[in-house]
Amino acid sequence: MLRCYVTDRHTLAPGDSLLAAIARADADWVQIREKDLPARDLFKLVQAALPLGKKIIVNTRMDVALAAGAAGLHLPQNSIRAGRWRSIAPPGFLIGVSCHGVESVRAAEQEGADYVLFAPVFAPLSKPSHSPSLGLAALSEASRSVRIPVLALGGITRKNAAACIEHGAAGVAAISLYQRC
Repeated sequence: MLRCYVTDRHTLAPGDSLLAAIARADADWVQIREKDLPARDLFKLVQAALPLGKKIIVNTRMDVALAAGAAGLHLPQNSIRAGRWRSIAPPGFLIGVSCHGVESVRAAEQEGADYVLFAPVFAPLSKPSHSPSLGLAALSEASRSVRIPVLALGGITRKNAAACIEHGAAGVAAISLYQRC
């Protein structure tokens, strides 16, 4: 099972540092999703996180991901297509896409994504959601419809992570699950 920690430093406990949260997270991948950081600060954060032994994936900023030597890039659903970035990505570089329905999962695979985050499967724990929960049946359909890994996101807990895997997800992605370590 792939485990992906999606960062949000604004929801950390007072006095906790993002690098400490990344270091202690029981995750294989870390998607650094600090949207409000200027490029220079994001670059420094990515570089500081690289030695922590996890695959670091940068949200949205291909320039930062490449310059810092990150393992990949994660894109919002309606972003520039993954295949367009592939031409400048080094070999083995991961490109993922957030998807909010089965059709968008299929489209992401056709557009060259290496994986997708399918969300929200359950009601998110770390922030309010304007999208209805998609549920396990939709996760199962999405997972069966593509050959690339589908990671469940949204309301993931230690209790429901196994159900996501049972419904075909290759893994889970979460904010709160890893920040409450």
